[in-house]
Amino acid sequence: MANKIKSVYICSECGYESPKWNGRCPSCGEYNTMNEEIAAPKNDKKINISGDIKAQKLEDISTADEIRINTGMKELDRVLGGGIVEGSLILLSGDPGIGKSTILLQICEFISENKSILYVSGEESARQIKLRANRLNVKTDNLLVMSNTDTLGIIHYITENNPGLVIIDSIQTMEIRDLNSAPGSVTQVRESTNLFMRTAKEYGVPIIIVGHVNKDGNIAGPKVLEHIVDCVLYFEGDRHLSYRILRAEKNRFGSTNENGVFEMTGEGLREVPNPSQMLISGRPKDTSGTCIACVMEGSRPILAEVLGLAANTNYGNARRMANGMDYNRLAMIIAVLEKRAGYYFSNCDTYVNVVGGLKLDEPATDLSVALALISSLKDTPIREDTLAIGEIGLGGELRSVSYCEQRIKEAERLGFKRIIIPKYNLKSLSVNFKGDIEIIGARNINEAYNAAI
Repeated sequence: MANKIKSVYICSECGYESPKWNGRCPSCGEYNTMNEEIAAPKNDKKINISGDIKAQKLEDISTADEIRINTGMKELDRVLGGGIVEGSLILLSGDPGIGKSTILLQICEFISENKSILYVSGEESARQIKLRANRLNVKTDNLLVMSNTDTLGIIHYITENNPGLVIIDSIQTMEIRDLNSAPGSVTQVRESTNLFMRTAKEYGVPIIIVGHVNKDGNIAGPKVLEHIVDCVLYFEGDRHLSYRILRAEKNRFGSTNENGVFEMTGEGLREVPNPSQMLISGRPKDTSGTCIACVMEGSRPILAEVLGLAANTNYGNARRMANGMDYNRLAMIIAVLEKRAGYYFSNCDTYVNVVGGLKLDEPATDLSVALALISSLKDTPIREDTLAIGEIGLGGELRSVSYCEQRIKEAERLGFKRIIIPKYNLKSLSVNFKGDIEIIGARNINEAYNAAI
């Protein structure tokens, strides 16, 4: 009698296995993530403990610098820590249509001048890739295209031909046919990534794999996927806006504090070496409700324009809307302005928008939001050459912020003459700034507003 096929339930978030279905994963606590898969048959053979495994002394291990491959995009090289390290496994993730395949195809033209590239697509045909290459004006004779989903077959081709770079688009489409689970399942994604990792380390071939994201914006598949790879890159941005930000969530060969800024055009992604100039260009003059903020994207200061609008409400309950910042943070700033500074928004609909789709996710931008709202409420413009930096406390005071000197240098480089910072930061500045720039230390919101108009 044939053995009965057994199945297990595996969590798509953390990879936890259970013999029965659970509405909530016992390991990570997520709901409706347990998916049924056919269990792999057990191997009854005795384990062979003999082998040629060897260890090295720590003092005998070479510490020579790793060999890096330049991608031709300085923004991407900055995020990677100087380029693609040979033998590394890189995971690139992002929302659908954000530009993952576009940026990978664009770097192929530069890298293929010195190395052969294998582009493997499990979602598109070779003709579709050719059409995108023509649209991006990518022309090279050193790029090999393969439309296949067989993991073992792809690895065999890599070991036989030894390309200089391999791109897998995407890992969720790859499958090992010896496994009984479907492509995209936890088992297939985990085992395929493991095989690509071993191939990259053993043969010294750098491999870039593209990963899908789920509805929450996290990488689809088991969490162990991010632990296996050497570098995890996130491509972020609004599909309705042209700007994209590339972040490194993990990097074994460099820092995770660097970010790259790109602009999506009709001819592909274009690097933005000076995002501050781009985000503040085209500002209206002598208009109330606008103020310039400085946000740190990793170790890079970026200036952004904050727009605030306070209008009389026609209903009993005033509306609060925030685009580009946390709604709860906006509610706290308005409460402090009413309680501590004497500016009342109870009968006003309040709106805040950050130009360019940038996210104000740090407290140092509180003062800029507050000044934009006060400026709109009083219909008094903020000076065009003024930049405001500071965190607002619940008592209405301005708290010190980090990277204050870097923010001031960026503002000075772009021609700002008046910088408003917390009083404590003014005392701790160790750099003497040149020119006619004026740095004003404020203790509370009212002092900052009086210095800004």
